[in-house]
Amino acid sequence: MPLIIPHDQINENTLLGIIKAYVLSEGTDYGQVEYDIDTKIKRVMDQLKSSKAFVAYDEAEETATIVTAEKAIKLGISTKA
Repeated sequence: MPLIIPHDQINENTLLGIIKAYVLSEGTDYGQVEYDIDTKIKRVMDQLKSSKAFVAYDEAEETATIVTAEKAIKLGISTKA
């Protein structure tokens, strides 16, 4: 089961890489409006800061990604620090 890693405890370059991979992947639907990558990155960072999204680390696969609070709940991931 993935673990939540506090975003402020992740190296800045590493966090930026995780966010970029997330916004460039499928599943980041912004509706009809198209945003540039810098805007998408800022929006994800804002969500991380407001606990609307989290960095989830899968120890078995050694991967990290962004999950929304809703997805974390559905997956049974504790978002409590």
